Amino acid sequence: MARGLNTLLMAGTLTRAPELRYTPGGLAILEMHLAGNDHVIGDDNQQRELAWYHRATTFGNAAETLSNQLEAGSAVFLEGRLDYRSWETPEGQRRSALDIRALRVEVLSYGPRKEEPTVVDVKGQQRLRNALNEVVIIGNLTRDAELRYTPSGSAVTRFSVAVNERFRDRSGADQERTHYVDVNVWRELAEACGELTKGDPVLVIGRLVNDSWADQEGNRRYTTRIEGSRVEYLSRGPASGGSGTRPEQPTQSDRTSQLDIDEEFPPEEDLPF
Repeated sequence: MARGLNTLLMAGTLTRAPELRYTPGGLAILEMHLAGNDHVIGDDNQQRELAWYHRATTFGNAAETLSNQLEAGSAVFLEGRLDYRSWETPEGQRRSALDIRALRVEVLSYGPRKEEPTVVDVKGQQRLRNALNEVVIIGNLTRDAELRYTPSGSAVTRFSVAVNERFRDRSGADQERTHYVDVNVWRELAEACGELTKGDPVLVIGRLVNDSWADQEGNRRYTTRIEGSRVEYLSRGPASGGSGTRPEQPTQSDRTSQLDIDEEFPPEEDLPF
C-alpha cells in the first residue's frame, strides 16, 4: 500500500457559534460549522461560485481556548485531515462518515477588500466569498474506477481511495488505521482516470463536497467526498512508499487524543447540521 497522505486546508466563516462539549473521559471537543464559496469552471467553461458547508472538530486545550475566541461570522483558517469512521445502527445497518479533524485553527482578519468579504445565505448565515477548500490525499484504489457519462455527455469517473495511517498506541505497539475516501472527477480528467484499477496508488487534489439522497425508506442520507481537480498516478514499490519507507510518527499528544476520540466519541448521523 502507498504511504498515505491526508491533508486538508480550509478557510471559511462560522455559520453559528462553536459548540463546546466534553466526552465522559473529560476530553474537550469543539464543533465548528464553516461555510464558503468555491470558484469552479463548468461544462460551458464559465466560472461559477458554488457554496459549501462543512463541520470540523478540534480537541483538547485548543478547543477550550477557541471556544472563547470564536462566534458566528468569525473567519477562520484550519489545517487538518479527513477522519473516516463507521458504526452499526441499533437496527443492524452499517453507517459511515468522513469527518474533518482540525489540527490547527487560526482566526482570520478580512483586511482591506474591494468587495464585501462574505455573502449572506437564505438562512441569514455568513459565507466567506473567497474561501479555501483543498484536500490532498495519497492512497490506493479500493476497487476499479467506474467511468460513465451524464445525459448531457459529460464524463464522470468515481473511485474510492484507501489512505493508510500508522501510529503507536499507549503501549508503544504499532497500529494501522485506514481512511476510505470517495472521489469524483469530471470531463477529460474522468476519461483519463477511467482505466484505474483496484490497488493503483494515486495522488488526488480537490475540494470537499457533500451529497444527499433519499434511501429506500425515504430517509435523507448524506455522504462526503472529494471532487478531484488533479489526479496523478504513482509508481508501485519503494518509490511510492512501499517497503523501505515509513510515515512520520504523530506526536504523543496527537496519539492520545486519537485514542480518546476512538473510544469515547459517540456515533452520529452522517452530517448532523
